[in-house]
Amino acid sequence: MDNIKVSVIVPVFNNSEYIGTTLDSIIAQDFDGFEIIVVDDGSTDDSLEVISDKLKEVDIANTIIHQENQGVSSARNKGIEVSSGDYLVFVDADDCISQNHLSNLYNIESDFSLIQLVKKEGEKTSNPHNYSADYISTKDFIEMELNMQIPFNFVQLSYKSDIIKNNSIRFSKEYIYGEDTHFALKALAYGDRISVSNEVTYYYIQRPDSAIRTSDFRRFDIVKIFEDLADFYKQQGWDDLADLIITSRIPKAIFGNMNYFFYNSYDFDEVIAKMKELDLFAKLSKFEGDSKFKFKIKLFLLNPKIYYKVWKKFKNSID
Repeated sequence: MDNIKVSVIVPVFNNSEYIGTTLDSIIAQDFDGFEIIVVDDGSTDDSLEVISDKLKEVDIANTIIHQENQGVSSARNKGIEVSSGDYLVFVDADDCISQNHLSNLYNIESDFSLIQLVKKEGEKTSNPHNYSADYISTKDFIEMELNMQIPFNFVQLSYKSDIIKNNSIRFSKEYIYGEDTHFALKALAYGDRISVSNEVTYYYIQRPDSAIRTSDFRRFDIVKIFEDLADFYKQQGWDDLADLIITSRIPKAIFGNMNYFFYNSYDFDEVIAKMKELDLFAKLSKFEGDSKFKFKIKLFLLNPKIYYKVWKKFKNSID
């Protein structure tokens, strides 16, 4: 286990159908000096058997951990705990990476490295984002994410292990939606810059049974996550980022998730009741920024039912 440059952490829960392909893509890396850590979070299918068969004869350092089901955050945290690499990389159990994923991410001159991700749904593939610079400061990157100027998923980054471990940064077990964004945006605050590659090396496979698609009103947990980050940034002396969260990122998250529920035919009254329970109307009203988006929020706050009827009519006209 000496000279491990990168630890690849893979949480698994009932992914026997996909984990073999995912592990094949990791095993095929054109990069030396990495370990594979697979944490099986109490799978009840044959995931553990598939994992063992895939890794038993590979000439790559690997660790397989089986634990009682505690959630993906616990599984990732366990992977961090046992890791020995200088950098941490996360791969989900039903996604794939290209052969040069780790070689693109490994850069000892930066605390973090970034590659590009595309979403795949059947034969459809999203367009990747392109950056104009080879490096970007962590604060500038956080600000771009909070302004929703860039697409971002935490698996796009490699994380310097010392930063994660020395600052006790872990995935929150309290949340089941947005815990990965919380982890990344908190970790980035402890570094200086990110090295950037515009090469697409991560393929985020979207499936009908994915956790994001089957989640319920817990999607609104993202509001608590960003409130926690706002408090954290204030402690770091980044009042501008804290204000940006309150006046932009949280209202956008509320509005976006509300429309997600409407689009997926959730009951209007149930959505509104949940929003009132979480005091989301008051938080929506704090939006400052784009005048067109602000107008939409004002219309909704003025009369949610009328907004919903107009939205539904427009939505049906383009379906």
